[in-house]
Amino acid sequence: MFVIFLALLGFHTFVLSSRKNPLIALKSGQTTHASTFTQQVNSTMAARGHVQDPNDRRLRPIYDYLDNGNNKMAIQQADKLLKKHKDLHCAKVLKAIGLQRTGKQDEAFTLAQEVATLEPTDDNSLQALTILYREMHRPELVTKLYEAAVKKVPLSEEYHSHLFMAYARVGEYKKMQQAGMALYKIVPKNPYYFWSVMSLVMQAISAQDEKLAQTMFLPLAERMVEKMVKEEKIEAEAEVQLYFMILERLGKCVEALEVIRGPLGDKLTSELQSRENKCMMLYQRLQRWPECNALAHKLLLKNPDDWQFYPSYFDSLFHLMDQSWSPPEEGEHCSEGLVHHTVAEVVRFVEERIKCEDGKDSRSLRGPYLARLELMHRLRERGCPEESLLGDPLELMVQFFGKFGDKPCCITDLKIYLHLLSPEQHVQFINHLSEAVPLGEQGEEGFAFPEDTKALQRHLCVCQLSRALGLHHSLDIDGKLRLITELKAHYRHGLKFGKHALKTELQFSDMYCLMAAHVYIDLWTETGDENMAWQCLGILQEGLSHSSSNAQFKLLLLLLYCRLGAFEPVVDLYSSLDAKHVQHDTIGFLLTRYAESLGQFAAASQSCNFSLRFFHSNQKDTSEYIIQAYKYGAFEKIPEFIALRNRLNQSLHFAQVRTERMLLDLFLEADIVLSLEESVKAMSLSAEDDIPWDNMRDNRDLTVFTSWDPKERQLTDEHRSQSLEEESVWLRIRSLTLRLLASLAALGHTPSQQNSEISNENGVGDKTSLEMLDPSFDVMMLLLLLQYPFLGPPSARLAQALSSGSCQCQAAALQLSVHLQELETAGLDDSSELQTQICNGFKSLVVQLQDISASVFLWMASYCAKILRPLKTSLQKKKKKKKDANTALPVVVCGFQELTGSLQDLLNQALEHIKGQEIGMTALKLAGLTSLFLHVFQEEASFTKAAMDKVQSSYLRSLQEVGDLLKKRAETIKNLKI
Repeated sequence: MFVIFLALLGFHTFVLSSRKNPLIALKSGQTTHASTFTQQVNSTMAARGHVQDPNDRRLRPIYDYLDNGNNKMAIQQADKLLKKHKDLHCAKVLKAIGLQRTGKQDEAFTLAQEVATLEPTDDNSLQALTILYREMHRPELVTKLYEAAVKKVPLSEEYHSHLFMAYARVGEYKKMQQAGMALYKIVPKNPYYFWSVMSLVMQAISAQDEKLAQTMFLPLAERMVEKMVKEEKIEAEAEVQLYFMILERLGKCVEALEVIRGPLGDKLTSELQSRENKCMMLYQRLQRWPECNALAHKLLLKNPDDWQFYPSYFDSLFHLMDQSWSPPEEGEHCSEGLVHHTVAEVVRFVEERIKCEDGKDSRSLRGPYLARLELMHRLRERGCPEESLLGDPLELMVQFFGKFGDKPCCITDLKIYLHLLSPEQHVQFINHLSEAVPLGEQGEEGFAFPEDTKALQRHLCVCQLSRALGLHHSLDIDGKLRLITELKAHYRHGLKFGKHALKTELQFSDMYCLMAAHVYIDLWTETGDENMAWQCLGILQEGLSHSSSNAQFKLLLLLLYCRLGAFEPVVDLYSSLDAKHVQHDTIGFLLTRYAESLGQFAAASQSCNFSLRFFHSNQKDTSEYIIQAYKYGAFEKIPEFIALRNRLNQSLHFAQVRTERMLLDLFLEADIVLSLEESVKAMSLSAEDDIPWDNMRDNRDLTVFTSWDPKERQLTDEHRSQSLEEESVWLRIRSLTLRLLASLAALGHTPSQQNSEISNENGVGDKTSLEMLDPSFDVMMLLLLLQYPFLGPPSARLAQALSSGSCQCQAAALQLSVHLQELETAGLDDSSELQTQICNGFKSLVVQLQDISASVFLWMASYCAKILRPLKTSLQKKKKKKKDANTALPVVVCGFQELTGSLQDLLNQALEHIKGQEIGMTALKLAGLTSLFLHVFQEEASFTKAAMDKVQSSYLRSLQEVGDLLKKRAETIKNLKI
C-alpha cells in the first residue's frame, strides 16, 4: 500500500508541476523519469531549477485555452499579447498551434517559419514549435530547430539530447551516432555513449548492403563497447544487453557465451532466467547439444513446470542420438554437467518428475504429464519402439483428464495429442472421460447436470473433445438437433453459477452456447436450411445478453450477419469488441471486407476511417516508443519497434483499406459533389502505384474464432496461401482501377496534343493494364476450386466481380478512352470506321450493364461527353462557314445520345426494382418466421425475432442507400447532353 501511495503522490506532484508550468502539460514525450540506466541522463534535466519568468505568466492563458480545446480564444489571446510584446516568439508559435487545430494549416506554417528562421534558443519557443511540427506531421523540421539551437548553445546538454531524439523520430541513424558522441563529450555519461553505439547497430540493421553491416557498422559498435569493458566502465544491464546484441548479430556466439557466463552476465537481472535463456539459445545456434541437454535438464529439475525447456531437452536428445554421441569416460559430460543421451534416460527423467508430482499433497503441476505425451508424440514421429515405455496414450490422457479436467486449459492441452489415439479408440476414450464426470440425477428433460463449476468444466471438456474427434460431425440431422438441445440445456443450467458475476465477467457455461451455435452452423452448411442460421443467431444473442463481454459471441454474430448480407448490426458489434492497437490490423478485415459490398456506404466509409486512423498514427507512435526505448536503455526493443512499424506499413489490410476508401470516396462523390477531376485532385491521387507488392504482409488473424473442429475441417496452409493470392489479385485490380481513374481524370483536362503521351505515361492507353482488369475465366475457376471452412477467411470479391461481368465491363469502358483519344486526334470528318467501332462499344456496354451497375462506366460516359462536345461544336462551325445544309449528326454523336438514353432507362429500371424490393421487404415480416420455432424455448424465440428484425432493418438500409446513390447518378446522366 505504501508503494501505491508513493506512486500516487508522484502522479499528483507531476500534475501540480504541470499546472505551475503550462508548457509541461503541452510537452509530448518530454517528461523525465528516473531509472537505473537513465538516472544520469535525467539528473540535470529533471532537476533544473526554474526562476519564474514573467513570460510564463503572460503565456499561461494561451496554454490553458489550447489545453481545453478552445483554439479560437487561444488565437485571440495570442494576438492581444503580440500587440504589446511583438518579440514574444512563443506567443506567435502558440497562435500557429491554434490555427493548425482550426484547419488553417498554411497560415500556421507561415507563422511558424517566421519564428524558426530566427533560430530561437528559448525553451518555450522550441517546445511549442516541436509540438506544432509533430501535429503537422513534419518531424524533420524539428531536427533543423535543434541543429540551430545546438550551434548557438554548444554546451547545452538538454538541446543536444533533444537533437538526438529529433533525429530518432526521423530515423537519421548516422546523425544520431554523431549527436550521441557529441553529447558524451560534453557530459561523459554512459547512456549517451551507448546511444551512439545503438545508432551504429541501427545503421547495420537498416543497411541495404549486408556486407557493409558486417564489416563496418557492427565491428565499430563492438570496438566501442569493448573499450568500455576494458576500462571497466560498464554500469547497467542495458549496456550488457547491447553488447550481447552486437555479438549475436555478428555471429560471434562463442564470444557472446563468454560474456553471458562471465561477470558481465551478473548484471542481467531484469528478467527471470535471462542468462539461462540466452545460454540455451546460443548452445542451439552453436549446435552444442550436450550443453543444451544438460542445461535443460538442470532447469527442469528446478522447475518441472517450465514448459519452454522441455522442447530443448527433447530436441537435444534426438540430435545427440543422430550424432551417436557418447559421454567421455572420465570427468563431466560437458561444461553444464550431466547429459541424457538415450531415450531410456529421458523417459526415466520424465517419469521421475511425474512420480514427484503424484507424491505431492498439493495440486500437481501439468508440465511433466504433458511432457510425457509430447515425448510419446516425438518418438512416434521418429518411429522409435521406445514409445511403448511410456504406456498407452488413451490411459495417459484419461489420467491427465482425471487430474486437470476441471481446468479450462485441459481442452487445449489434450487437443494437440488426440492424433495419438486410433479412430477405433475415439468413442472408448470419450466414454472413459464421461465416467470421470460427476453429474446429478436426470431431470424431466432427460439430462443430468453438474452440481458445481468444477464438474461443469469437466463435462464441457468432454463435449469439446468429442467435437475435436469428429463425433459431432458424424451424427445425422436428428442426432445433431438432439445434441443442440442437450448443449442448450447445459448452457441454461450453468447460468445459475454466474448469477452474481460482474457484467464484465464471462458465464461459466458460455462455451456450451458457442458449441450449440457451431452445430447449428454445421446443419446450415450441410442442409442449406436457413432456419438453422436464424436459430444460431437467436442462441448467440441470448448468450450475449447474459455475457456481454464475450468476444467469441460477438465475432460469430458478426460473421453470421455478414453471411446473411446484413451489415447494420455489425458496426455496433465490432465497436463493442473494443479492438486495441494492432488488432485493427489483425481483425479489422472482418469489418471492412463486407461494408461496401453489402450496400452500407456510410458505414463502409466509417469503418475504413476507423482502420486508417490506426495505421496513420503508427508512424508517430512507434517513433515515440523508440525514443522511450533510448531513454530507458531498452535497446533490444528498438529493432522490434522498427519491425512493427514496417510490418504495419507493409500490411495487406492497410493497402486494401486505403485503396477501397479512395474508390468509395469517388463512388459516393465524383460527379455528384465534385467532378471526377476535382475529386481526384482533392485526394492527391497519383497514377503511380505505391503499394509495396514485393514486401506485402498478410497480418490477418485467421484463427480468431474459437473452433474445436477435427484437423480435416480446420484451416490449412493451402487455405491461407490461396486466400492471400485471392486478396492480392483483387487488390491489384482495385488499385489499377483507381490509378486508371486518376489517369482518366488527368485526360479530362489535358490538351489534345498531349493526350497520347499522357495516356501512355499514366496507363489508360496501356493494353496490359486494361487486360489486368479482365482476368480470364480460368483464373476465376482456379480461385473457386478451394472452399474455405466456415470459420476461415472470407472469400475475396474477385470471384463475384468476375462471374457478374463487372471486371469485364469496367475494362471495356476504360478501353473506350483509348478510342476516344484516337477520335479526338483524327476529328469527325475522317473517322467513320472509328466512330462505328465506338458506337458498337456503347451498345455492347449497355447490354453488359443490364445485370450490373458500374460507376466506372458513368465516369466514362462523362469523359465521352467532354470529348464529343468540342468536336460537335467545331463541326457545326465548319458547316456554318460552308453554308452546308446537311444537318445529319455524326454517327458517334447519335450513338452517344442513344447511350445516354439507354443509361437513363437502365437506372430507372434499377430504381424501380429497388423500390419493389423495399415494398416487399417492408411487407415481409421476417419475424413472423418465429412461428416455425414455437416448440423451442420461449425466450430463445424472442432473441431470434430480435435478430431477424435487425436483418430486416439492415436490408432496408442497404436498399435505401443504393437507391439514393442511383438517383444522384441518374441526375448526372441527365446533364450529359452534347
